[in-house]
Formats: sequence, structure tokens, C-alpha cells
Amino acid sequence: MRFLRISLLLVAVGSTWTGSPSPSWAADEPKEFEKNIRKNTKLIYAETLGNPLINIVDIEALAAIAHGAGIPLVLDNTVPSPYLLRPIDWGADIVLHSATKYIGGHGTTMGGVIVESGKFDWGNGKFPEFTSPSPGYHGVIFHETFGDFGYTMKARMEIMRTFGAALSPLNAWLLLQGLESLHVRMERHCANAFAVAKFLESHPRVAWVNYPGLPGNKYFALAKKYLPKGASGLLNFGVKGGAKAGEKFIEAAQFMSHLANIGDAKTLIIHPASTTHRQMSEADQIKAGVTPDMVRMSVGLESLDDILWDIDQALTQAGKA
Repeated sequence: MRFLRISLLLVAVGSTWTGSPSPSWAADEPKEFEKNIRKNTKLIYAETLGNPLINIVDIEALAAIAHGAGIPLVLDNTVPSPYLLRPIDWGADIVLHSATKYIGGHGTTMGGVIVESGKFDWGNGKFPEFTSPSPGYHGVIFHETFGDFGYTMKARMEIMRTFGAALSPLNAWLLLQGLESLHVRMERHCANAFAVAKFLESHPRVAWVNYPGLPGNKYFALAKKYLPKGASGLLNFGVKGGAKAGEKFIEAAQFMSHLANIGDAKTLIIHPASTTHRQMSEADQIKAGVTPDMVRMSVGLESLDDILWDIDQALTQAGKA
């Protein structure tokens, strides 16, 4: 099997924790991407709205940098969903979605989506796997045969054929059922998340709140540009009292679900430092933007009064930790 050769672009920026997650840890500054491009770099990859830092990349700036280097811009657009953001309109070449999240919307099935713009020139000399005969598929030359849709055709004809990563009919049907209500659900997710963020900002048991839809957030201007319909349903905040208080908040929740998933109809909460990032040292957690007090919340579709009630009583219990 002949795999695609991809050089991942990783940027690490050091900082010292002074409270809320510092955006300087996140590889979201275009100049950081540009200065780390090498001759063998094959793409720029980023999340349009990051998880768990909830940071936003400047898509137009990254697209200009990538295209100037003759490489594609590949973006994971799971958190905004296609309803809130269409990255191809801003210069992205390939867009990925975990359909398990907002597209499906109910946490019932797993799946993924690759969307290709058809605008990137795979025949620019940097990608011989698209311009040479494929030994695994009758000698077909993907760029010659399929033009600028060579990437998705190669993924379908070679990679998916070999590994069998195809949805079952039931999974496909469940995702299509979720997709039909995406626009309605995303509006409710955004409205509830904004109200929750405002509530947390004024809560005496909360140390900080990170949600791009709030005017004071570093990414507010980018959110207004790229996410005018809303900043999605993901946010994080710090519980006063540190790690123990964060854990107690999770334990005290009544109907909010303790799950690592996001994008569900239900409100989901997790304390990353003691769960998803537990294998990392505290220093490495902080470098990744996961502070001891952080709680990540995927705000669901329930009645806002119910969500705020559960948050308030859980924070009260956390204050006793």
C-alpha cells in the first residue's frame, strides 16, 4: 500500500499560566505557520474553531500563505458545522467534519466527511502521488483523470477501498436525519451558549470564561467575520478552587452529561485535566491550554432555565470542595 506522504506542521509556543487559557499557546497565528513551512511541507492543517481552546484561525490569511507555498489549506470545521461556516468560501481547499458531532447531532453514530473545493492544482509538481500511475488502481493517474478533485478520488478509490472505512446504511441514514435539522439546532446551540457564557461571566464561583461570541474575547473580531450566525455551542470556563473544584462541578451536575463528545442535543461537560488530558503532566497540560480549573461545556438544546439552574447548583457544590 502506497500512503500519501504528509508533513504535519506543528507549532509550539511557550507561555506561563496566569489564569485563563492563553491563546498564545495555540498555533493560530498565521505568521507562525508561515515561518515553519519547509520544502517538504505538504499542507497547512488547522481547526476553524479549536477544541478545547475555542480559538479561531484567520482562514483568509492561512489560505494566502498556503497557496503562496503551493500547498493546500486543510481545515477541520467540526465545531462551527457547515451551517455556521463555509471555509471554502474563504480559501480553504479541503474541509473535514466529524459528522459524529453537530451534523449527526444526537450522539448516535460515528462518521466523517471530506469536502474538496476542486480549486487546488494537484499537478503543480509537489504531489507526485497524484501525477504518477497508481500501482494499486490499474495505473490511473488521479490528477490527469479527475483534475482538481484528485484528492477525494484517491481517498475513495485507494484509501477507503483498502481500509473499508465506509458508513453502514443505518449510520448514513442517522446522519442524514440529523443533517435535516442542522440549521435549527445550530441556532439554538448558539443562543444557549451565548446566554450561558454571559451567565458564567457574572458568577462569583467562576474565575474566567472563554467564548468567542463574547465582546471581550480575543477572537471576537474573527468570530464576527467568519461566524456571523453565531460562535457555535462550545465554551470553557474556570471554576474557582482549581482542579478539585473542577472535578466536584462535574460530579455535582444533575442532568448535564459527563461525556467527552461535543455537538450533542444534550449539554455535555468534562474536566479535561482529569480525563481527556490526564496522561499529560500538569506542565504539558498548561502548554496545551488545559488549566487545572478548566471545564469544557458543549451547550445543548434544553431549556435555558434548566441549563443555568444545573450550572448554578453544581458551582455551589464545587465551592464546598
